[in-house]
Amino acid sequence: MGQKYAFVVVGVIFLCLLVAAGLRSTPSVLLVPWEKSFGWSRDTTSLAAAIGIFLYGLVGPFAAALMQSFGIRRTLLTALALMAGSTALSTLMTDSWHLIASWGVMSGLGSGAVALVMGATVTNRWFVRNRGLVMGLLTASTATGTLIFIPLLSAIAEAGGWATVAWTVAIACAALIPLVFWLLPERPADMGLMPYGATEMAPPAPPAQNPLVFAVSALGRASRKPDFWFLFATFWICGFTTNGLVGTHMLSFCGDMGIAVTTAAGVLALMGFFDLFGTTASGWLTDRYDPRKLLFMYYGLRGLSLVYLPYTDFSLVSLSVFAVFYGLDWIATVPPTVRLATEAFGERDGPVVFGWIAAGHQLGAASAAFFAGWMRVQQGNYFEAFVIAGVTGVIAAGLSLLIRGRKGQQPLAAAV
Repeated sequence: MGQKYAFVVVGVIFLCLLVAAGLRSTPSVLLVPWEKSFGWSRDTTSLAAAIGIFLYGLVGPFAAALMQSFGIRRTLLTALALMAGSTALSTLMTDSWHLIASWGVMSGLGSGAVALVMGATVTNRWFVRNRGLVMGLLTASTATGTLIFIPLLSAIAEAGGWATVAWTVAIACAALIPLVFWLLPERPADMGLMPYGATEMAPPAPPAQNPLVFAVSALGRASRKPDFWFLFATFWICGFTTNGLVGTHMLSFCGDMGIAVTTAAGVLALMGFFDLFGTTASGWLTDRYDPRKLLFMYYGLRGLSLVYLPYTDFSLVSLSVFAVFYGLDWIATVPPTVRLATEAFGERDGPVVFGWIAAGHQLGAASAAFFAGWMRVQQGNYFEAFVIAGVTGVIAAGLSLLIRGRKGQQPLAAAV
C-alpha cells in the first residue's frame, strides 16, 4: 500500500472531524427543545452553546502542542471518550448549570482537540505534496458535519426528543474509538513509510516537551509578527460569520420567518453539500494561487451575502440560492489561512500557531452565538445581527490584503 496509506489516515481523521463538528452543531437543534423542556431562556441556552464553541477554539493550540508532545492517537482517543461521556451525561441534567457543564465545558474541551488543528497537524505530518487539497478536504468535513448532521438530528429530536439526540451523538463518538485505535499510526515512519509525495524519510520526531510551554512559547514567537494578528483578526471574523451565527441561529431565524424546522434544516444540509465542494476546491486553488487574494474574495462575497439575506422574502427559492452561494464559501478560508500560517511560522510551529489563530475563529463564533441570541431577545428578530456580521466580512476582506505571505513579500495593499 506504501505511501497511499496516508489516505487511510485522512479517511479516519475525516470521520472524526465530521462527528466532532456534528456534536458542536447539536445545540442549534436543541435550543428550542431545551427551552420547552426546562423553561430556560434563549440567552441561557445560547450561553451554553457559546461556551462550547469558545472552548472548541481555545483548546486548539494546546491540543496541537499535545499532539506534538504525546501523540495524535492518544490525544484523539482521550478527546473522543470525553465527547461521548459528556453528551451521555447531559441526559441526566435538571438545571441550567448542568447544560453549561456538559454541552458547554466538557464537550467543548473534548471537541476542541478534534478540530482544524488536528487536520493541520495530520496534513503536515503525512503529506508533502497536495497539502492544500488535503487540508481543504479535512476542513470540508468540519463544515459538512455541522450542516449535514442538523437535518438528521432535527428529525430525531422531533421523533424521540432531545435526549435521543444526545444519545445518538454519544454513540457516534464512542464508535470511532476502536477505529482510531487500530487504523491511526502516529507517524509514517512507524509503518516504514515516507510522507505522501516525499522523496526521503522525514527526520526523527523531536523529543517530547511540556505542551503548555510549547503552546505558549509558539504564541510568543508568533505574536511578534504582524501576520499573526491579521490572520487572527480575519479568522475571528470567519467564526463570527459562520458557525457562531449561521450554524447556531439559522434554524431559529427561519423559524421566526415562518419556515418549518425540517425545511430550514434542509437548507443547512444543502449548504453542507456545497461546502464539501467549495472548501475542497479552495484547497486545490490554494496549492496554485496567492492565498491572500483567495481570502479577499471569500470574505468579501460572504459579507455581501449575509447583508443580503435579511432582505430576501425567505421563500424556498431565495433560501436555496443563498444556501448554494454561502455553502461554497462556508469555510473555504481555512486552506489559505493554514498555508499562510505554515509559510510565516514554519513546519514545527505552524500547526500550533494555527491553533491560536483557530482559537480566534472560535472566539468569534462564540461571540456571534451569544450576540445573536442577545439581539434576538432585545430586538425581537435577527435582522441587525446578520447585517452586522456581513459588514465584518467586508472588513476581513480588506485585512486579508495586508498579510505579507511569504517571507519578504509585500502586502497586496502596499503593492497596488
